[in-house]
Amino acid sequence: MKATDMKKGQTVLVDGVLYVVVNYQHVKLGKGGAIYQTKLRNLTDGGIRDIRLRSDEQIEEAFLDKRKFEYLYSSPGEHVLMDMETFDQIYLDDDAFGDGPKYLRANEQLLVSMYEGKPVVVELPNTVDLVIADTAPEIKGATATNQTKPATMETGLVVQVPPFIKVGEKLRIDTRTGEYVTRVKD
Repeated sequence: MKATDMKKGQTVLVDGVLYVVVNYQHVKLGKGGAIYQTKLRNLTDGGIRDIRLRSDEQIEEAFLDKRKFEYLYSSPGEHVLMDMETFDQIYLDDDAFGDGPKYLRANEQLLVSMYEGKPVVVELPNTVDLVIADTAPEIKGATATNQTKPATMETGLVVQVPPFIKVGEKLRIDTRTGEYVTRVKD
């Protein structure tokens, strides 16, 4: 594929390494032809790399297979997921699974992007509903909007919550920021 066909969010292979296009910009230089200044994120270690490409330069597009998996359990340093179609289990280490254990309970579904049969990216849902396991007692009459207190969720995740939140309540947590969103009524 030519550099001119590149899009944000697309997966490309550069020097045998898998990257996702974070951003690109068409730049016209004073002398010579135009180039594409690209910002690529490495899918294995998360590092950012800036690359300049000429408009006619060829880059290899990588196609990822997105599949539904169910999170089963974690043991120290290892996390087990089950493919929802074939029921095959895969084992991921802490680096590959990222922040998943902080947000997931057993039997929750998530998307895993596979490249040549190997898991590359684990996509958590944008929000999860978790129950508070421990927090300070609620403060009666606390109405100030900028007050918060720490709350430990059932998975061990600690988030800042408003002072009126009690132990046992279910909260919606944003997995992208790790912040409290709202209370959830059953």
